[in-house]
Amino acid sequence: MAADITTSDLPDSLAEIVTDFAETEPAERLQLLLEFSNELPELPAKYADHPELLEPVPECQSPIFLVTEVDDPDSGEQATVRLHFSAPPEAPTTRGFAGILSEGLDGQTAETVLSVPADLPLRLSLTDAVSPLRLRGMSGMLSRIQRQVSERIGKITSA
Repeated sequence: MAADITTSDLPDSLAEIVTDFAETEPAERLQLLLEFSNELPELPAKYADHPELLEPVPECQSPIFLVTEVDDPDSGEQATVRLHFSAPPEAPTTRGFAGILSEGLDGQTAETVLSVPADLPLRLSLTDAVSPLRLRGMSGMLSRIQRQVSERIGKITSA
């Protein structure tokens, strides 16, 4: 693994993804991102049938919508977070980032989701393959997820 990639402050699921990208040859990293794009779960029917319930992420260049659910928000930081994304197939980079966040954070506790550092997108070893604007889009998705989790568990965070 590249010496400058830190994973000790990430949940195991995200640490594994970051490590996979770091250990993949640079020329093949976009293919790995495409695999995450293809593996993005479909929306549950309750959202697919009611697209108005999805929240857009304006920081992304491509259209993407997400819903953050918190099971039993009264349990605070121990509540389980469920993530649902919708992005068109013609936006594979955006879908790939959503797939990474889905695989890495769906089913984690609110505490775990809130502890993910903002520099996660930069740790994916994609800075030579993906534009800074697209990486900011992934940062926007993570920020939106964390804000929604904070709101749902009633935790006030300082910026």
